[in-house]
Amino acid sequence: MQHLTPAGVKVLQTASRLFYERGIRAVGVEAIAEEAGVTKKTLYDRFGSKDDLIVAYLRARDGLWRSTLVKYVNGHDGPPAEKILATFGALREWMRERNLRGCAFINASVELPEDHPGREVARDQKAWLLAYLEGLAAEARVEDPAGLAAQVLILHEGACVADSMRSMDRAVDRAEQVAAVLIERSLPG
Repeated sequence: MQHLTPAGVKVLQTASRLFYERGIRAVGVEAIAEEAGVTKKTLYDRFGSKDDLIVAYLRARDGLWRSTLVKYVNGHDGPPAEKILATFGALREWMRERNLRGCAFINASVELPEDHPGREVARDQKAWLLAYLEGLAAEARVEDPAGLAAQVLILHEGACVADSMRSMDRAVDRAEQVAAVLIERSLPG
């Protein structure tokens, strides 16, 4: 993303909060500009269009999640297989602090048309997470790193949805327990 002016940063922060709290389609540029304390012209000068602002919001959130996850996992001591489980600790903290309305990328995918560039950002985010999990699984020397990574990603996604819908207590804990069983079964010997 290009370097943002202070007004651009304020617009992005405001849009990010409003898009996540209220929904992308429910928030107009007028509301964003007003709450950010800028004119619509400033918003358009910095981002070009609402669609470009949506993409910037999703990229910023993706960057924050990636850095949070990697920092959490890298701070975890223990055997490589336990780093996979550490991703659930990162998810648990993220959900508690920043994810009360569920996954921003799933939410965006539901709201945006298939050809919207924001959908590509959402798909890229999930592809990155899958590749990251596969790397951790390979480091742990499991028999099928790609297969385990896919299973763990599904557990992450399901826990995120169940938690945000308040449909299950301790969804992330339960997903982590299932992941531990899958990891144990995937280790050689």
